[in-house]
Amino acid sequence: MQVLLSDTSPYGSRRLTVESDGVTTEAYLRDAADTVIGATWIANHRPAAAGLDLARLNAGLTPMMPAGRTRHPEGRPPLDPKSLEVVWFEEGDGAAVLEAGEPLCVIPAWSDMNRGIPGYTRDVNAQSPFAFPLEQELEEFSTRIEQSRAFWKWCRSEGTWAQFQQSVLGHLLNRLGPGGHYWHDVGRQFRGPGAAQRGGRPTAPVVSVSERPARPGRDFSVLSTLGMSCQRMPTVELYEDDVSRYARIELAVATTLPSQRAGSIFPWLAQYPWRSVTWFAPGDVVKWYHEPKTFPLNPPGSDKAPWTGVLLLDDPSRLPGPPAPDLSGFTFSGDPVRWLWLVPISDEEYQYAKAEGSNALIRRLRDQGRSWVVS
Repeated sequence: MQVLLSDTSPYGSRRLTVESDGVTTEAYLRDAADTVIGATWIANHRPAAAGLDLARLNAGLTPMMPAGRTRHPEGRPPLDPKSLEVVWFEEGDGAAVLEAGEPLCVIPAWSDMNRGIPGYTRDVNAQSPFAFPLEQELEEFSTRIEQSRAFWKWCRSEGTWAQFQQSVLGHLLNRLGPGGHYWHDVGRQFRGPGAAQRGGRPTAPVVSVSERPARPGRDFSVLSTLGMSCQRMPTVELYEDDVSRYARIELAVATTLPSQRAGSIFPWLAQYPWRSVTWFAPGDVVKWYHEPKTFPLNPPGSDKAPWTGVLLLDDPSRLPGPPAPDLSGFTFSGDPVRWLWLVPISDEEYQYAKAEGSNALIRRLRDQGRSWVVS
């Protein structure tokens, strides 16, 4: 098997390859563990039979596409690796392969070989278990490819981060007052070796944290991320029709704890959606990745470590506590940015939310008098 093209997503969580054995060419989308997530047939290179190619299928090989389902029933010449290019979607959960600048195939986030959903290919003219016709979705995918190109170009451009940073800081200044400490690129330690470098700078999410100290009328500090909303979160389109409403977030925590200690919760979460190829929705619960005693919101140096994860709230007023700041009104690339507030929870509460749902957990915490302010 010859690998014609191999490329890893800028977030290091997906790898796309184009492979050929001289009879067929196909594309595969794999996760960080090298498990095939999505795939699509691309081309036959020999004349096709009328029916399904059972011999290759039974041998564990990609079958030749039947003659009636391909635009090249006599086969097409081998692909030239130099003509191929990968364009990753902004979310990093899918990609397109271009041949000489034109879309050849697309493996989107919803491609799932375990459920018999392949990717989309230019040279197939009818649906099959191994490829869907790209032509039927070409307009939508072409728009997405161009938007993704523009996004990665923006990431590589000098000064773009500073412009975004100033926009968010201005928004936080208007909503929360003057800033205190500022920590840059807090998610660096969680990127790992897969984080890509484009144009001399990482294109994995750069996320910073801004402190807004307590002030008259507010006896708690607010720590907020800056940078998560620069890129849409993966897989939202699998669950929500209105992707724009949910795709971009920042995280915040209201606390009376020392800011350095409370802020150390963010490096773990800053890269999480793109590293794990998932998204954070209101009401989600997320479990700490290490021992509970290392959880930043637990009492330091204590054998008692009650908290092992966080609940994400878009409306803190669902729990007792002082009035919550309104952080709405910030947009990026035409999408509204939603702030999700962190509330620490125990392992038992995490399991309860998984079994009964987050609304049940929120009602329980409210009845217990649990505040959304971490102290």
